Order: sequence, then C-alpha cells, then structure tokens
Amino acid sequence: MDVKEIQELAKLMEERRLSSLEIVDGEFRLRLNREPANTPVVPCETRPAGAGAATASLPVPVAETIDGDAVADFNELTELKSPMVGTVYLSPTPGEKPFVQVGDRVKKGQVLCILEAMKLMNEYTAPQDGKIVDICVTDGQLAEYGQCLFKIY
Repeated sequence: MDVKEIQELAKLMEERRLSSLEIVDGEFRLRLNREPANTPVVPCETRPAGAGAATASLPVPVAETIDGDAVADFNELTELKSPMVGTVYLSPTPGEKPFVQVGDRVKKGQVLCILEAMKLMNEYTAPQDGKIVDICVTDGQLAEYGQCLFKIY
C-alpha cells in the first residue's frame, strides 16, 4: 500500500466521520485513528520498525451520533494509559473471555486487564465509570509506560 492509497483512506474516514479504521492483510497491518485537534497525538499501538504497520492520525469530530439519537462529546473521552512497562493480558487466562470488550459499560475499580512486570501480575482497574470505546492494545503485547491502553467515555 502506498502513501496515496493511505491518503485516500484518510479522506474517506473524514467524509464518513469514522474515528478509526484498521486493515489487516496477511503480515500487513494498517491502523488509522482520528484524534481531537486540541489533544496531543499519542499512538495507541507501537511496533518495531519493519513490522509492516503504518499509522496516521486525523482530527476527530467533536460530536458524533451514536445509536441514532444520542450524541457523544468526544471532549469527554479519557485515555487510560499504562502506569508501567509490562505485558498486557486482556483475559484472566489464555482462551478465556476478555475482561472487557468495546462497548462494555464499566464501573470504577473493575479490572480491565492484567499488566505483567517482572513476573508480577498487576490488575489494571477502571479509574471511573464509563463505556469502553476503544481497546488500543492486543493480548500479549508489550506496553510502554504512558502508552494508551483503553479509551473510555
């Protein structure tokens, strides 16, 4: 995929008011995210150089229609960031149902994932009530300090 094709996808996202788009084709993976113009851009996924990932960020609209009637103000979106470097586990044990999925309502203190650091399993809990609108990491991925793990509204 060349730069022109990526630019066309970004334009399509803007026209359709999409906040994210992900394309996976074999080893190739492309994830495009649109962030609010007044929010610093923080990549939600890191990959080693040459891993075939490309990321582009564009501004997100301030409000977007959800379920036809309700309007979501994305200025109220909170990025939940990793407090440490560690491996992310999205479910209690391999093969089990994940702690949370996109669209789930969570309560303050609810476990969202486990961060393994130095052979210690640390539960990462929700700092507030809300709705999970994005999961920015994959199961088994190494998370950096300050990396976005979840987006909650």
